[in-house]
Order: sequence, then C-alpha cells, then structure tokens
Amino acid sequence: TLNSQVDGFFPGRNPEPNEANLSSLMKAVVATESNLGIAHDGDADRMITVDEQGRVSEFDKLLALVSKKFGGTVVTTVDAGLCMDEAMEEVGGRVLRTKVGDVNVAEVMIEENASFGGEPSGTWLHPDFCMCPDGILSGLRMAEIVSKEGKLSELLEKFHQYPHMREKVICSKEEKFKVMENMEDLLKGAFDDIKDINTIDGIRLSFNDGSWVLVRPSGTEDYVRITLEAKTEEKAEQIKDTCIKIIKENI
Repeated sequence: TLNSQVDGFFPGRNPEPNEANLSSLMKAVVATESNLGIAHDGDADRMITVDEQGRVSEFDKLLALVSKKFGGTVVTTVDAGLCMDEAMEEVGGRVLRTKVGDVNVAEVMIEENASFGGEPSGTWLHPDFCMCPDGILSGLRMAEIVSKEGKLSELLEKFHQYPHMREKVICSKEEKFKVMENMEDLLKGAFDDIKDINTIDGIRLSFNDGSWVLVRPSGTEDYVRITLEAKTEEKAEQIKDTCIKIIKENI
C-alpha cells in the first residue's frame, strides 16, 4: 500500500484520485510488474484504477465495463458518457440517468430494481451488497475482473471514448439561476439537430449523431458548468462555443 497512514491532512498526496495526484502509484505498478493499481479518495467511497502499463483509467470506461458485466438495468447520472449506452446496447440492457449525486442514483436503483449504478466520478453502488458508495468493494470487483479476464488495458480499449470537454462560465449565485430560467429555449433555438432534451438536472441535449451537452449551474460554486461529448473534435468545439456564447450573452 501507498500513503496508508491515517492522517486527515493527507501528507502523501492530494486525496482527489486523478492522474495529477497518482504518479507514485503509476510508477509502482510498472516497477512491480503488477496487473492493477487501485486508488481511492479521502473517505474511500470513490475508486479509480491504474492499468498494467501504469496509466490511469478513464472513469467512463470503467463504469461501462462493470455495467456491461451486470447487464439489465443500470443507473448513472446525466454527465456520464456515451460508452455507457453503447456497452449496454451490446447486452440488451438499458441505462437510466439521474441528477448528479449518489443518493439520486440509489433512489432510482431501488425504484427500478437496477443491477448496478454509479457516477463517472468513481462512485459505484453495488445493490447485492449495500446501497451506499463503497470504493473498497469497487476495487475488489475490479481485481476480480482483471484476475479472470486479463489485462485491464485490453478490456478498456474495447470502449470508445469520444472527444469530451468540461468548461465553466463564471456567474454570481443570482446570475447562474437567472441564466438557467430560459436556457432550454435558448439552446433549442441554437441547435437544429436535437434528438432529446433531459431537464432532470440542468439541461441535457442529445443530438441525432449521439453527441450530447449538459448545461447546469454548479451547486457549490459561482459557475454554470458545460459538459459535453461529441463524435468529432469539430462538433465538440462548435457545441462548446455556442453554449459559452449563449450563457455570456444572457448573464
């Protein structure tokens, strides 16, 4: 183990489990010729992996991998990526989306008797064990998958990751909610290839080619956040620029 001392000041590394903070684990996996590295956040309700090549895995791909194993109905949040839907289509399953937050995921999982659920932040819920996020169990499940099915890098490369962007536009607390009042109509007027609109948490537009964008006010900071995924870099840039322009013009 690395940084396993109990210390709320986190002297070993920043507790956020991302590539910028996991260099020691990445090097250790390669140096020890390990098959898998597992990292958690400060309270271990989130989990991320490092593959045998020392690369931090993409959250969306991990979520898609495990969801596909469970099949049936799985639940995730409005900011989860396309690879989740594509994975579940392959096994005849379905994806339900909720507001951001593991409590929201858990509620829908119970209502729909879902087999699995999680957020692309690394928070997973395992209904066969407990309806609370459990990063330790998530790590064990990943270890089981790797031990039975082979190299993590090869398992994850089967899932396609499209161009993905996250942006934020500074707004005051009052402005960000005022901007959102007319956001659905503004976005509908700006795009002509909308397939579906989800307003469960902000405004999520799905486009005919599978691309999508989510515009939602931050719950804790003075921002309006833009999260998007598109089939091409050109489409991603176009969606991003259009959304930023709409927000700034209506502050």
